Amino acid sequence: MNMSLRFYMFVLALALSLANVNLQAQVESPMPVVVVTDSKGEVTELSFGDEYSGEAPLKLELLANAPELEGYSLVCSWDFTREGEAFPFLTRYDAALEYEVRESGTLIIQPKIVYTSIDNPEIVWEFGAQDFEPFRIIVAESRIDVPNAFSPNGDGINDFYNVYNVKSIVEFNAAIYNRWGQQLYSWGIDQIGCEECGWDGTYKGKPVKDGVYFVVVTARGADGVSYDIRRDVNILRGYTENASNQ
Repeated sequence: MNMSLRFYMFVLALALSLANVNLQAQVESPMPVVVVTDSKGEVTELSFGDEYSGEAPLKLELLANAPELEGYSLVCSWDFTREGEAFPFLTRYDAALEYEVRESGTLIIQPKIVYTSIDNPEIVWEFGAQDFEPFRIIVAESRIDVPNAFSPNGDGINDFYNVYNVKSIVEFNAAIYNRWGQQLYSWGIDQIGCEECGWDGTYKGKPVKDGVYFVVVTARGADGVSYDIRRDVNILRGYTENASNQ
């Protein structure tokens, strides 16, 4: 390599270094966040490196919080990787995006933010794994409990029939039938796990008789488990919490 070429490369490297120093002086470091909303509407904001444990489905809002800079292009990307896997299964490019988590396990999200000079593409300022620890989203395995009785007597205890102890259920449908196979009530995923949602023991606004009815539940968990539950449901209006403790 001749002296003139060496000198040119030295000058170029020095110029790139000074350009990057100048860029860093102009821009605050990006601060990416992930906003998690669970199925109950509760919102949690995560900073990079944070870990969140919850139940599917989860709605994520990913925000790069990277300021625009005159004279530079800005590219924001997010790598989605399942724990234990070597490569991302998905890469999304946007400064702000939404993503829904519907699978159990641990999801690792790695942000990357790159500034590139429009006049000189060799001037690049990159924020990646060396600057941001990844976000970790841990989703529990699925579970669903289907009771066999309730007491719609207005005492405020077990007045509605529903499924409980629900975890990471992403698809759900249920229906109540009488002994002749007539459907009396049905409900979906928006009502599960709610103490004042579900069947109140009426049909067309009138209370049905005490006795045995039948529930059919079909559901799918974030872990891929399918549920097909069919069982008796007993209406016991005479049952009260006080009577059971005597």
